[in-house]
Formats: sequence, C-alpha cells, structure tokens
Amino acid sequence: MSVRRRSVEGVNRTDRLYALVEELRAISPRCRSARDLAARFEVSVRTIERDIAALQQSGVPIYPQPGRRGGYALDKAMSLPPLNFTPAEAVAIAVALGHAGRPPFARHARSALRKLVAAMPGPDGERARELAGRFRLLERADEEATSAEMARVIDDALLQRRVLRIGYRDRVGAATSREIEPGVFLGGRGGFWYLVGWCRLRDDVRVFRLDRITAAELTGEGCPERPPEQFADGLPDVITRNPVFD
Repeated sequence: MSVRRRSVEGVNRTDRLYALVEELRAISPRCRSARDLAARFEVSVRTIERDIAALQQSGVPIYPQPGRRGGYALDKAMSLPPLNFTPAEAVAIAVALGHAGRPPFARHARSALRKLVAAMPGPDGERARELAGRFRLLERADEEATSAEMARVIDDALLQRRVLRIGYRDRVGAATSREIEPGVFLGGRGGFWYLVGWCRLRDDVRVFRLDRITAAELTGEGCPERPPEQFADGLPDVITRNPVFD
C-alpha cells in the first residue's frame, strides 16, 4: 500500500509521530534506517531516535533490526489493517478519547488514538486531522494537572490490584497520608475523575478526586478481593454506568 507523500517542512512533533508510524506500517515487515527517516522528515537522527523511543513507550510495536542494512520496523502482526472509519467517525472517537486525555489512562488514550489514525488509509487520516482542527475541548483554566508519573502510578495500582500510598488534600485544604485499596474510577461529574477505594485510615469506602492527590506510591502489597459493586454501594447518591463496548 502506498502512502501519499506530503511536505514535511515545519511539521510539528505530533504530526511527525503519526507520519512515522504510517511510514513504517506502509513498508512493514521491511525496515527503515534512522538516517533515512531523518532525511525524510528533515530532522536529525537523534530526533528520530527520540521519536521512536516515545512511540515504543506508548505501546506502538516498533522494534530495531541490527546490521548494516538494519533500522526500525513495525510489527505487522500487531498492527491494525486499514480501517474503514470515515474521517467524521475518527474525529468522534478522537473527541471521546480527548475526554479521556487526562488521568486516568491518559497515556493509553493517546496510544489508542495514535494507533487508530495510523491504521487508516493515508488520505482519510489526513482528512480526519484537518477536521479535528475545527473542534475544541473545553477545560477548566484553574484545574490542577496530575503529573504524568503520578497518573501512571495510580493507573498501575488499579491495573495490578496493588495497595496505593497517597498524599491527599481535601476540599478545605487539610492534608493527610493514606493507604488505599483502589476499587473503581469514577468519571464525568464536573469534568473531574475520582478514584473510589477502601481507605485504611477511615476503614471504609472513600472517594478521592485525582487532582487533589499530591503524591502517589505503588506498594508491593496486593489488594484483597473486593467486587466493584462494593465500591458502588458506598456511593448511594451517585448514578453510575460502565463504558459500553457494543
């Protein structure tokens, strides 16, 4: 499959990352050297190496091939075939993922969107990006950002079912240190995300707003088995629903 070439002069990093994946997907399972990619995108070899490392950390299956004719290749078996999403459908998914672009799972949302656009046929992917430029997502200017590293720790605590040690500042500014057993993420209320968990300090279910968590450390202790319903039962005045996959 051929990829439509376009000028790369002045391309920003996000567009370059998308284009890098498209370039490698188009020639997979063959590889492309860092020098060739640098010439293609009119940047330094070091910049390409940093971009490849960022893509790998985001879960894109790019691997190095050693040797004089080596370089970087995209694992064809793990890449998506061309998807028949229309540009409008792709933008709708991007808008939905944009709301997930803050913790929790922010890095997973960015990785999913990058893979989706990279798997679309070239012209459709370009049109989707152009259409996305006409959308804006509102954010609170005074909203505190959760650091990427802290967000990763909180995500991993839920994914790995590990006890989480946090510093927390409540709505009146009182600071406490807690050990909690993560239960469920709660999102959508006022644009904020919350972690619902069993608080060992209070010996009960408690709700923690993510942007009020001031520190987070993953312990080596596994969480006791508690069904998600147990945490929902601790929120009698809140209506919740699970994400829909069908």
